[in-house]
Amino acid sequence: MLKIKDEIDLKELEKFGFEKVEENYYKKYLGYGRRGQEYCWIVYDKILSINATEPDGDGCSCELDDTLYDLIQAGYVEKVKDNV
Repeated sequence: MLKIKDEIDLKELEKFGFEKVEENYYKKYLGYGRRGQEYCWIVYDKILSINATEPDGDGCSCELDDTLYDLIQAGYVEKVKDNV
């Protein structure tokens, strides 16, 4: 899995378009499906993921933006073993 490096202050994510939702939780919207499904980048406890609201069966998708590439190029992301 990918995570934000421990030495990076999560507030730095705001430079990449993320908004603080609550402590240790940041979100950046990617887009919306035809029936309102929401796609977004999530950083929670420094773990980076993509989230979508409940699918409505309409087959929508959303293109990824350059966020992951930009975070890697800035040296903010590291690969860690899954806890599963």
